[in-house]
Amino acid sequence: MAISLSVVLLLAIILVVLLRGGSIKAGPALVAVLFGFFLASTGMADDIQRFLDSIAEMINSISF
Repeated sequence: MAISLSVVLLLAIILVVLLRGGSIKAGPALVAVLFGFFLASTGMADDIQRFLDSIAEMINSISF
C-alpha cells in the first residue's frame, strides 16, 4: 500500500511538471498511462502493480 501510494504521488508530480513544461512525448506519455492505470484501478492495474512491486523488491535486495 505504501509503495503504490508513493508511486501514484511520484507519477502525479512528474506528470504535472511535464505538462507545465509542454514536453509530452513518448516517455512522458508512458508516465501518464501508468498514472491512469493506478488511478483507475482497472483489471490490468493489478498486473502492473505486481510488476512494479517485483522491481521494488529487486532494487531493495541490491547490496553495495
